[in-house]
Amino acid sequence: MAKRTSAVLVLCLLALPARAQSEAGSTPAALAPAANQASPAAAPTLENGEALPQTVLVSGSRPGPGLWKVSKGEHVLWVFGTYSPLPAKMEWQSRAVERIIAHSQEYLKPPEVSVDVGWSGVAALPFLIGAKKNPDGRELRDILPPELYARWLPLKEKYFAGDQGVERERPSFVADELYSRALRHAGLSRGDEVRKRIGELAEKHHLKFTDASYHVTIKQPVKALREFKKSSMDDVPCLARTIDSLDTDVDVMRTRANAWAVGDLDEIRKLSFADRTAACSNALGTSSVATLQPELKDMHARAAEQWVAAAEKALATNASTFTVVHIKEILHPHGVIATLQARGYTVEPPK
Repeated sequence: MAKRTSAVLVLCLLALPARAQSEAGSTPAALAPAANQASPAAAPTLENGEALPQTVLVSGSRPGPGLWKVSKGEHVLWVFGTYSPLPAKMEWQSRAVERIIAHSQEYLKPPEVSVDVGWSGVAALPFLIGAKKNPDGRELRDILPPELYARWLPLKEKYFAGDQGVERERPSFVADELYSRALRHAGLSRGDEVRKRIGELAEKHHLKFTDASYHVTIKQPVKALREFKKSSMDDVPCLARTIDSLDTDVDVMRTRANAWAVGDLDEIRKLSFADRTAACSNALGTSSVATLQPELKDMHARAAEQWVAAAEKALATNASTFTVVHIKEILHPHGVIATLQARGYTVEPPK
């Protein structure tokens, strides 16, 4: 599930530790790039400086995968599978998708969690200073196991040269920034542009917008921030899994990004989705914020239930509905699309 935020407080407490979208997997053979449309990026390396096998990233205009079709009778929900990260020099464009959007009545926004602090969050702004730092003045060397800290040091030198302040930040915040910088270094981006472009197309063709997000409001933001700043959370696994992925799986990310860009569903299906994101999202559940508001611990499950209900309503109402869902969620045997299939809807993958 993606997660968006609407205030600086939430950004500090929630967004950074859980925002990353990488999934580790086994390395398959690299996709062959299209002629005259490939762009090399900086080569990723292992900790010992040895270069990883290089996958050349595609560039230029690319369509992404085809559409999944969820239907009952003559009513159809068209599902576009988004992905992150993507090649930074790729521009998404699909006339086939725009035609489907143009003939649809409703755009169902993707399943996600929306966390905010309301107007009371303004009072918490003075307490934001130091929110990213470890409590009690501890540094990463005090928190990380020695073996993990030894693996962190060359990455710190590579991506945070001269920045000693990073040593004082919580592991989950460090993990998120490390992941972002590594993506840029590998020629990859978060891929947010694709979903933004689809939203623009839905507006252009005057579709009804339905937001089925599961909304959580931080009820006592000042207290939550005060407690957060002085308490620890179990976020070392988040940084550990991030370092694992950068040690071995940068080229896997590039291969998977290529597979999405050219719409190679067979190649996408070969890739496992061992979830680094889970380790970072789970850190939130161990924080003082989740203690104050337990609904944060199962917010993604609630978001999935809410989205499925909205999808069923749209299918009953419209001849054609369009939506976007992360490709991992589409392929997951217990994801929202599998849930719809289990409830009697016909699910057809792209042809």
